[in-house]
Amino acid sequence: MTAKPPLERVQESEKLLERIMLIAPGFRGYQLREQRREADRIVRDYIYRSLELSRDDSARCLQLLSDNKATELIEPMNRLLAKLDRIAERINHASYGYSGFFDSIKIEESELDQMLAYDTELMELARKVATVATSFKGDLDQNKLDGARTMQQDMDSSLSALESAFEQRKSVIEGVKV
Repeated sequence: MTAKPPLERVQESEKLLERIMLIAPGFRGYQLREQRREADRIVRDYIYRSLELSRDDSARCLQLLSDNKATELIEPMNRLLAKLDRIAERINHASYGYSGFFDSIKIEESELDQMLAYDTELMELARKVATVATSFKGDLDQNKLDGARTMQQDMDSSLSALESAFEQRKSVIEGVKV
């Protein structure tokens, strides 16, 4: 069974009153924007939780590297943890696509759809980070240090791809890229 997209889940969870209000002139566009914002929030909360788990796995990797006295791998792991933390917090505190009545930059439905598409891409990239972190931790738990440097590079590449996709999303919000 495949999971429904976040926007579809939000739309299905509306109450009867909200469905009736969709018929009211002018309210439909507002409600649809709110649904997209809610879907955006759900997706990014998922991404943040996934990155928190990756951060926990990465912290465990750092501990295992330290326990195994792999000194040449400790500093790169510290940098990866800092990068992971920075990206996770930026995603967690990013705008939900809201633009108030008096805001100078208005975010339209098409831009909200683009943001949701970027967020879906971010989900996939966050899963890749999680996969690498879990695999890395598994190897270190078994005292397999021979591929540690490669795992760190894979994790760094995954984090860079995630950060790049997040920056593209941010440019949509700021109106730089449409």
